[in-house]
Amino acid sequence: MHIPDHFKEEDNAKILKYIREYSFGQLVLADNEGIDVNHIPFHLSSDSCDSVAQLQCHVSRNNPIWRRLQGGVKILAVFQGPNAYISPSWYLTKEDTGRVVPTWNYLAIHVEGYSQITHDPIWLKQHLRQLIDQHESEMKNPWSLDSAATDFTDDLVKSIVGVEIKVVSMKCMLKANQNQTDKNRAGVRAGLEAREAMSKFKMSKFIV
Repeated sequence: MHIPDHFKEEDNAKILKYIREYSFGQLVLADNEGIDVNHIPFHLSSDSCDSVAQLQCHVSRNNPIWRRLQGGVKILAVFQGPNAYISPSWYLTKEDTGRVVPTWNYLAIHVEGYSQITHDPIWLKQHLRQLIDQHESEMKNPWSLDSAATDFTDDLVKSIVGVEIKVVSMKCMLKANQNQTDKNRAGVRAGLEAREAMSKFKMSKFIV
C-alpha cells in the first residue's frame, strides 16, 4: 500500500485502537494455490504497544482456507474504517483559485503476520467470548456466550477452526484532507456532517 507521508499514521496506539473499532476485516492469503480473501471479524488480543499484538479469528471447518494456514504461513489482514467521496464544492477556496478536484477520504490498515491454526475447544470458546463481549458491550442488554445452552455451543465450536496471527508489521493510511487548508478542512467537515445526517447507506434496509 503506497502511503504519502502526510497521510501516514505511525502512532501504534492509534492503529491498534482503529483495529478494535473497525474489526471486521479481510483475511488475505496468496500462495501456490492462488489468492483467497475471507471477510471475517477479528479480535485484537493486546492493546499495548509494548507487547506483541496478536489477531484472532475463526473460520468454518467447511472452509478449506484453514488447511492452507497451517505451519506459520505469512498472511495479510486488511481493515477499513470510514470512507467518503469529497466534493470540491466543499472547499472554501474553490472560488479563489479554481484549483480543486474531487477526492476520496478513507482509513485503511494493512497488518502482516504469521498464522497458526487451532482446534482446541478451550481456546475457541475463550476467543468467542472475547469477540462477543467486545461487541455486546455496546448493547442495552448484552448477550454472552454463556447465555446459550452448553451442548449447543459445544456443537458449534466443533464446526469452526481458530486462527491466531502473530503481528510483525502494521501500515496505516488515514486520508483526511491533511494536505488542505484549515478553512477547506472545515468546509469538508461541514459537508460530511450534512450528508451523514441524511445518509441512505443503512444496513437495516437489507433486512426484509
